[in-house]
Amino acid sequence: MGKKIFISYRADSEGSTYKNLLIAWTRNDNGYFDLNYNDTSVGTSINSVDSNYIKTVIKEKITSSEVFLCLIGKNTSTSDWVKWEIDKAIELNKKIVAVKINNAYTSPSNILGANAAWAKSFTYDSIKKAIDG
Repeated sequence: MGKKIFISYRADSEGSTYKNLLIAWTRNDNGYFDLNYNDTSVGTSINSVDSNYIKTVIKEKITSSEVFLCLIGKNTSTSDWVKWEIDKAIELNKKIVAVKINNAYTSPSNILGANAAWAKSFTYDSIKKAIDG
């Protein structure tokens, strides 16, 4: 059985595309990745009335994961949800792995001091190496 991984990403076109690629890898990698992701593209603001329930569900998924994997896309640094998820992973003392979809993209500020392992590129081998490191 693979490592249980929570994927944090901004649920826009780019983030969803790369999240789906990770999911495709789970079907072809002989069980290395066991992704535990939550698609937070529910159209609900993190500060809305429903956010407490959503946060509870996401916290449970992060808690049950071994690794917190943050996909950093063009707009990820502006996502309140991703920032909250990173803070929660830090609070829960999870292993944090980050990968930029494009090296020019800005990282969420709170991941920079989180002692994250960084995948050097968005490739299966690079992400696997960061998770194992």
